[in-house]
Amino acid sequence: MVYGLHNPANGALFVKSITSKIRMSGSKILLSTLLLLSLSNSSVSAKPTLRYENYIYDSLIETVLLSQNIEVYTPLAVMTLGTTSSLILNFDKLMASNEFYQYTFVHCTFDWKPSTLQKTEYLEGSMMSDIRTYTYSTNSFQQYVNYELVFPEEGMKPIKSGNYLLKVFRNFDEEDIVLTRRFMVVEDRTDITGNVKPATHAKDRFYKQEVDFQVDYENYPIQNPFTDVNAVILQNNSWNNGIYGLKPLFVNNNNLIFNYEDENLFDGTNEFRYFDIRSLRFMASNVEEKFNTDTLINVVLKPDEIRAHLSYTQFIDYNGKRVIQNTDGKNVTTNGDYAVVHFTLKSSNPIKVGDVYLYGELTDWRLSPKYKMMYYPKMGAYYLETKLKQSYYNYHYVVLDSLNGKMEYDFTEGNHFETENDYTILIYHHDLFYGYDRLIGFKTTNTANIRE
Repeated sequence: MVYGLHNPANGALFVKSITSKIRMSGSKILLSTLLLLSLSNSSVSAKPTLRYENYIYDSLIETVLLSQNIEVYTPLAVMTLGTTSSLILNFDKLMASNEFYQYTFVHCTFDWKPSTLQKTEYLEGSMMSDIRTYTYSTNSFQQYVNYELVFPEEGMKPIKSGNYLLKVFRNFDEEDIVLTRRFMVVEDRTDITGNVKPATHAKDRFYKQEVDFQVDYENYPIQNPFTDVNAVILQNNSWNNGIYGLKPLFVNNNNLIFNYEDENLFDGTNEFRYFDIRSLRFMASNVEEKFNTDTLINVVLKPDEIRAHLSYTQFIDYNGKRVIQNTDGKNVTTNGDYAVVHFTLKSSNPIKVGDVYLYGELTDWRLSPKYKMMYYPKMGAYYLETKLKQSYYNYHYVVLDSLNGKMEYDFTEGNHFETENDYTILIYHHDLFYGYDRLIGFKTTNTANIRE
């Protein structure tokens, strides 16, 4: 969402010219933004189409988190079948009054299509339930209602392993979708050992990372591993650039060997950029300026440089995640305020290969139109402003190649085999008798030793 920008002067005054323009037109910009939101919400009558991915269908929903613990850096949203493990859904609705939300689960195949199972086959208890916990924001410029759901609840729980889509909707109408989130239910039936290393091929050696692994299924019967097993590999919890449907290369006794040289390669990428807005009162890392309009706090980040031509530099990051914390108040979820954050990426010329996007967990690991950067020739820079909650954020700039539709790092961040990344390996077995994809293995590994 753009809150107001025009081409000011060129060069190093880029950020300053933007902020002065926003100061001059702050209240008018906010008013017109709210009016557009109101018109857009009132004019839309068609029900949205369900998407089997992490997606927000309501423009007033922000900061959607699904994790084992929303305040701590945690791995993918996974819980173990038959245990007391649970997940926490947390999100904000940017309005002063609450709405009534319900939720349900949709069972999916390994590649996120609806499975053939009926709800009564994969759910125990009710087929839908209410989100009953909500709290109004306090001491914040931006009014919002925070909603929280801890599941599974006693009255509704998954009884099959596999991929699930959590669907949140309003007023008992399953077609009036508010948001969807992916999560997994795993059976602990296999033992996975993995190793991440620089690519085997010389041409990729310095730019890509190879994920080799093997799966011990000694205590779990698989009739035909070459056809019934599918592996999925994710880099830094992102479904966007995951590898899907990988088959075992060899089977040795009760071990599935996934030791490829091409099929299991990922771009090395680069360490994530970061900024800190856990406090909106004090300056912090990579923040150049803060100011208020009539009702919004604005945070101007230090202008970023393109890193594609630079050598690799090692530093600690959160691999694209965000850490929701608020050092200005006591309650993380309801005292945290929202700010308009201004991003600038310097570039003397536009990148001709495709459009530039902000990317990371803050964008749901998606190349969303909401986070598309605009290029301003007189400034020699890409620019974006978006509303974000108080937090510690990681992010990248990536390019969507207009010819092949792929996400590219080569023109903005660069690719390095040394980059520290998380990798998640998911092993699915297609159960022919029941006709669904069971998730029988889950493993997270890291490239921490790749430079040794």
